[in-house]
Amino acid sequence: MAKTKTKAATKGGSKREKPPALDQYKMPLIALCLSMLGYHMFRGMMAKEIKRVDMTATANELELREVFFGEDVNTGSTNYAVLCYPENAVFPVSSVFQDAANDGSAPCQFRLMDCDAAMPFSEEGKSVVKRFGLNKKTRPVVFVSGAVGQPKQVPAKYLKTGAMLTKALKNLLEPRAEKIETTQDLRSKCLDKDICGLMLKGGKVSPTYAKEAMQKLVVEYPKVTFAAVDSSVLYVKGIEAEFLPELTPGLPRFIVFQKTSGGVKSDSSRLKSTAIPLDVDVAYGPMSNLVASVVSGKAEMTKIPASPTIKTRTKKLEKSENEKRQRRKNKTNGSGDSSSDSGTPHSGANDGSREGRRAERERRRAEHRKNNPNYREKTPEEIKEMERKRRIRMEEEAKKWNMDAEDPSEDSSSGEYMVEDEGFDEDEENLDEEDEDVMDLD
Repeated sequence: MAKTKTKAATKGGSKREKPPALDQYKMPLIALCLSMLGYHMFRGMMAKEIKRVDMTATANELELREVFFGEDVNTGSTNYAVLCYPENAVFPVSSVFQDAANDGSAPCQFRLMDCDAAMPFSEEGKSVVKRFGLNKKTRPVVFVSGAVGQPKQVPAKYLKTGAMLTKALKNLLEPRAEKIETTQDLRSKCLDKDICGLMLKGGKVSPTYAKEAMQKLVVEYPKVTFAAVDSSVLYVKGIEAEFLPELTPGLPRFIVFQKTSGGVKSDSSRLKSTAIPLDVDVAYGPMSNLVASVVSGKAEMTKIPASPTIKTRTKKLEKSENEKRQRRKNKTNGSGDSSSDSGTPHSGANDGSREGRRAERERRRAEHRKNNPNYREKTPEEIKEMERKRRIRMEEEAKKWNMDAEDPSEDSSSGEYMVEDEGFDEDEENLDEEDEDVMDLD
């Protein structure tokens, strides 16, 4: 039997190998394509239908005003997330926007709108993009509107995935307590609102029970504004010493404001507010009851004499405010100003001393208020006007007493008019003027 001769294999193997046949990849490629097609079909079947806002001439004006400004009272406090999507678009709806709509956890309704079309019922004929200053370079163009206010575009950094957009919508639309850091914040974010609940935190981080209470309140009372200030580093002057107990580190305090008149705008009158503090420890139950009493009008509110301000908390400020708190407490208890500069009590009789004169003024004020039922506290503007008129009167009286210098005599070496002291003590008179800082009782 003849032996078959085979070619001896080289040491490194065959230098030329045959490429694999494409037939072995045909089935996996087909399966991959079918799975992707099935995924998109399933996703399209499960996708929520997003309504379109009509921007044609037959559009409903009430619907448009509700979407843009939240003016329809029948729908309540509804917010909207709107995607700018042309009427005749050939490309699909943004997957980021669709995923956020499918998620359903965002506190808003999703809408499609042709933002390049002219706005109906508008005399200027501007488009939504021009009317609200939307940036078309950001893709997709998504804005929030409705009860939250005029359309506000969502930044591009939140438009990468549906989950990121959902989180951004929650941060933009979910009610939360305002952060107060300056006097302007206090006035615009709290005092200028009809009703505002302010929590004065006892530290940088609030206790869990305080956070949970505020989270429940902002949901329970959507028409009430809630705010918080870190009172461990900031001091609310005009509120803490007048209404609240002294700060205890770590323990929050709570007070509710109600605006009576005025506002922060330049064409408005002076902002006037009333307040009522929470006189028990902070907890959801007492806080909710206090807010409910203010909303219903049953709470006994106290007028705030001067506009509150935010100051940096210092030991010097705390000392002066604590002294003010103590004087107010003594006055409430009927003891009057019982402490002097040296710390010794005063009998209350007018013996000519500073404390005696002060006690006499307080007695006369109390008697005047008692005899005048229609008495009211003077506003800061009225006090300033009284002080201005008083200074004018003092200047006029001073001019009456001015004397012209006599002609220099032969014996006098200078032409100056010399007046003897006669025991006149200028410092003593200035001291009396400072002590006699009394408002006119009439």
